[in-house]
Amino acid sequence: MTRRSKRFDAPLPGLEPAEQYAGQVLDARLHLLDRQVLDRDGVPVQVVDDLELRDVPFGESIPSETPAPVIESILSGPVLGTRIFGGRPPSSRFHRVSWDRIAEIGIAIHLGVAGSTLDVTWVERWVRDRIISRIPGGHHDPE
Repeated sequence: MTRRSKRFDAPLPGLEPAEQYAGQVLDARLHLLDRQVLDRDGVPVQVVDDLELRDVPFGESIPSETPAPVIESILSGPVLGTRIFGGRPPSSRFHRVSWDRIAEIGIAIHLGVAGSTLDVTWVERWVRDRIISRIPGGHHDPE
């Protein structure tokens, strides 16, 4: 039997236990941003460039007692130029994937749907159908 010191059992003065949340608490920069998004078949779909949050007022200060924001959707879009030159692309240029389509968050973010059903892959489908398919041998995999 070990004997514990009383000084470790008592709570530290001025510190309160952390709040308990009903859902999973995520650090957006660590767990979400710049992560690869894979569809249910493991095919890469996009990279997370930004997040869309629910109930967060734009341009207003947020009181300290406000509950944590909830993620509405993950966004992907043309952000390379803005990372180099600054600024922000218009909201209409982002492709949105609703948060309820996400099945698992790990090293990559896994979706519960096929990537071909999402609007984010329209550029790849257009290039495949309009350009690659017109190249001789572009209709099948090489043997």
